[in-house]
Amino acid sequence: MADLNLLKTQFTELYGGAEKDITVFHAPGRVNLIGEHTDYNGGYVFPAALTFGTTLLLRKNKEGLLRMASTNFTHKGSCSLEDVVYREEDDWMNYPKGVVAQLQQKGQGPRSGYDMLYHGEIPNGAGLSSSASIEVVTGYGLLEAEGYPADRVELALLAQKAENEFMGVNCGIMDQFAVANGRKDHAILLMCDTLEYELVPFQSGSYKLVIGNTNKRRGLVDSAYNERRSQCEQAVRDLQTRFPDLTLLGQISLEQFEANKDAIKDDIVRRRAQHVVEEIDRVLKSIDVLKANDLEAFGRLMTGSHESLRDLYEVTCRELDVMVEAALSVPGVLGSRMTGAGFGGCTVSLVHEDSIEAFREKVGSSYKEQTGLAADFYVCSIGDGVSRIQG
Repeated sequence: MADLNLLKTQFTELYGGAEKDITVFHAPGRVNLIGEHTDYNGGYVFPAALTFGTTLLLRKNKEGLLRMASTNFTHKGSCSLEDVVYREEDDWMNYPKGVVAQLQQKGQGPRSGYDMLYHGEIPNGAGLSSSASIEVVTGYGLLEAEGYPADRVELALLAQKAENEFMGVNCGIMDQFAVANGRKDHAILLMCDTLEYELVPFQSGSYKLVIGNTNKRRGLVDSAYNERRSQCEQAVRDLQTRFPDLTLLGQISLEQFEANKDAIKDDIVRRRAQHVVEEIDRVLKSIDVLKANDLEAFGRLMTGSHESLRDLYEVTCRELDVMVEAALSVPGVLGSRMTGAGFGGCTVSLVHEDSIEAFREKVGSSYKEQTGLAADFYVCSIGDGVSRIQG
């Protein structure tokens, strides 16, 4: 967690005034433990909130201005409550401004100005939801400060809408939902279509989640994402010859798929559909093994997920594959997989606490040797969703 005394000092150096009036909020980053490329196919995802994320220091001002600064970026600025619009030159500040614009549309916008200082612990571009963390902490902080109730599901939807409409990024609901609704030592079984969810205990005992950042720039995500979506839609059309009411791959069971996959004529389309149906099955199996406290079985499901994303869905890349292969060679690792959209970004591994130093050393050196890139590693625990932490 961030050093709050240092942040309060930085806040008063920026904005003046007394520390006693500052309120502090925190929203986590998130990692998806299993269930990749299932969300837009009407299936389940299984994310968890992390213990590190974005801290927001907030205080009302009398100037009627939203003043924003961050310890992570040199760029800072302000806007009036009547002028909350997207400006490219405002860079990162457009994320909180998008949330304010949504609050204003709902009639819950701030009635006074606010001074805001953000401190982010999530590496940008790593696929751990730094943008969702900023959005959710802004919405939660302003709702609390203005005396409005903060419904966490509504807050997630509002933050998603801000990213879709204000930022122009067509993201799904998973990131904002996990950031808003996470709970310590629990992962979230979420059906993205209906927002039905269940908090599932994740008692990892002496095992830790280690996130490995490949530091590989993700170049192909958008075009490949659109291609995979259209292939899944084609698979649905083919399967409708056997299941006329089918609208999403998530509506068909693994057994039904196995008995009818010959209806999908194109081999590539069939492999894409096979990943989705098997991945949804893996998510549901994960819930059963975690409830039975069988971490070894969960680790095997994680690794199976990566192999499917590599061989059937083809959204990994050499860097992700090298990192997962190196991770699985370390004693004390139960499972490892890519997490996120793919083509770069991060892996997540389940590692015994006694093996963490060996993991960093062996995976780091093997990865550097094979790719020429330096990896970053983050040892994580599963934390709570957005909250007020002081003031």
